[in-house]
Order: sequence, then C-alpha cells, then structure tokens
Amino acid sequence: MTNYSSYADFELVNLLKTGDRIALNEIYKRYQGILYSHAYRRLPSREDVRDIIQDLFFYLWTHREQLEFRVSLSSYLYASVRNRVLNQARNQKVRENFATSLQKFIDLGENLVEESLQEKELASLIEKEVLSLPKQMRVIFEMSRSLDMSHQEIAEKLDLSTNTVRNQVHNALKILRTKLGNKDLLTLF
Repeated sequence: MTNYSSYADFELVNLLKTGDRIALNEIYKRYQGILYSHAYRRLPSREDVRDIIQDLFFYLWTHREQLEFRVSLSSYLYASVRNRVLNQARNQKVRENFATSLQKFIDLGENLVEESLQEKELASLIEKEVLSLPKQMRVIFEMSRSLDMSHQEIAEKLDLSTNTVRNQVHNALKILRTKLGNKDLLTLF
C-alpha cells in the first residue's frame, strides 16, 4: 500500500482525477482542519461550517474529472471555502430579511383583520343606536349623513324649518355621543 501522505498536492490532484478515493481522503486529512478553522472564524455555526467543508469535498469528488487548477490546491480550497462562507452568509441574510418581512406582513394582516372587525362592530353599534333615535330625528339624521343632504334640502323635502332640521341633527349627535361614549366615534358621520 502506497503512503499518500508523502505525495505532493499536485500528485494527489492527479490521482483524484483518476478516481482515487484514497487521494481524496488524503487531501481531506491535510486540509479539513485548517479549512474548518478558516470558515469558523467567519461563520459562527459549527453545523454550517461542517456542511460547507463536506460540500466542498463532495464537489471535488463529483467534479474530479473536470478539475483544472490555475492556482495551488491549497489556494483553491481556501478560495472555495471563502466563497461558500460568503454565499452562506448572504443566504442567511436573505432568509432573515424574508422572515422579518413575512412577520411584518403577518402582523400587518392581523392588525388589518382586527381593525376591520372593530370597524364592522362599530358600524353595527352605530347603526343600532341610530335606529333607536325617535323617528323624525332618525329620518333627518339619515338624510343628513347617509344621503349627504344639506339642512336646507332636508327642510324643503320634509316641509320643516331649517332651524328645526339643524336642531334635530344636533340633538341626534348629542344622543349618539352619550350612548356611544366616545366623541371620536362620530367622526364617521
């Protein structure tokens, strides 16, 4: 059995290209520790670093026949680890940004649903209180707010004085404020 530890890197690469698994194991033994340390300084997750190193050596094996190094094996391995670490960090940042964006969207959706429900409940409550107004007051109030008619138009239509219409609208608002307990609620009208 040949002692692969005595081979130079370029000899191991040539053996690797022919499908020699022992050459891959020797390259792994030589470089995995230093590559791990190199990656771990930049990426705090041990699992991510292990995955990066394993992916690199898996890539070396699966692409062994096409490997062409313009630099030394060690330079190639360092550059590959650095690039994989940068990709991992970029992907992690994208995932974090996506998670943050998704959470904001969910929160906004929950708020919109809650606000919509509150608006519906409020509209229902206001409608109920408007219906409980005395008949003439209710009719005048609805003409003023729902039909957007002026006091003058309502007075002419119902054959009342403008002053009576104004007083009826004023009294309706006063009653609704009292019953609903919040003056801001009537800004809807």
